[in-house]
Amino acid sequence: MLKKATRWDDRRDLFIGQDKEEALTYCVEHWIQCCQHALQDHGAFFVALSGGSTPKAIYERLTSPSYAAQVEWSKVHLFWSDERMVPPTHPDSNYRMAMESGLQKIGIPSEQIHRMIAEDPLEMHALAYENTIKGHLKGRGFDLMMLGMGEDGHTASLFPQTEGLHKHTRWIIPNWIPEKNTWRMTATFDCINASSSIAVYVLGSSKKEMFAKIRQAKDPIYTYPVQQVGTKEHKALWILDKEAATG
Repeated sequence: MLKKATRWDDRRDLFIGQDKEEALTYCVEHWIQCCQHALQDHGAFFVALSGGSTPKAIYERLTSPSYAAQVEWSKVHLFWSDERMVPPTHPDSNYRMAMESGLQKIGIPSEQIHRMIAEDPLEMHALAYENTIKGHLKGRGFDLMMLGMGEDGHTASLFPQTEGLHKHTRWIIPNWIPEKNTWRMTATFDCINASSSIAVYVLGSSKKEMFAKIRQAKDPIYTYPVQQVGTKEHKALWILDKEAATG
C-alpha cells in the first residue's frame, strides 16, 4: 500500500523518501495507483509523460517484470507534457527517451501513443495536439500529469519570464525559451492543473537549493513557474528524496 503523503498546503502534498531508491519506488507505485483508479472510474488511463532522468527511471521500472504485470497496458494512452523542437529520432527527444526506456515494447496499442510534435509549423501542431487531447479526454483532465522541476524553477517547458506563463486560454502552446535560444512545445498551467493527479518529481542534491526557496516562499507568491502547479481541487504531489529535501 502506498504510504500517505503529508500536507504541504491547500494546493500541495509532499512525500520525502529516505533515499533515491525509496523515492523512485514511491513514484512508480503512485503511477500504478493512478492508473488503477482511472481504469476503475472510466476504463482508460490518460497520462502526460515528462522527460528527464527521474521519469526515465520510472519508465524503466514500470516496464520491468516486477511491475509491468500490475498495469493493463492495452488501456493506457500516452501523451507528453512537453517536447523539444527535435524530430522523434533525436537523442534530445522526450518521446524517444520514453519509448526506449521500455514503453515501446510493453503492449500499448500504437494508436494510443500520441507523440507531441514540436516541429514546424509549431502553432499548427500545438493546436492539433490540444484538439487530440481534448477529443480523448472528453471534458476531463489527464489522469496523471508527470512533471519535474529545473534548477531554475521551471516545469514542463514553462521557463521563468517566458510568455507561456501567461497563456490562460490554451492547453498546448509553443513557448520561446530565450536562455536556450529555441522553441519548445509545452502544456500550459490550465492543462496541468486540470489533471486529476499531478506529480512533481524532485530528486538529487542539485535540486535542494531551488526546493528550499520554494518551500520557504509564502503561498501564493509565484516567483518560479513550478510554484503555480496545483490547485485546491487538484493538488500536486511533490515526491522527493532526502538529498533534494534537505541536502
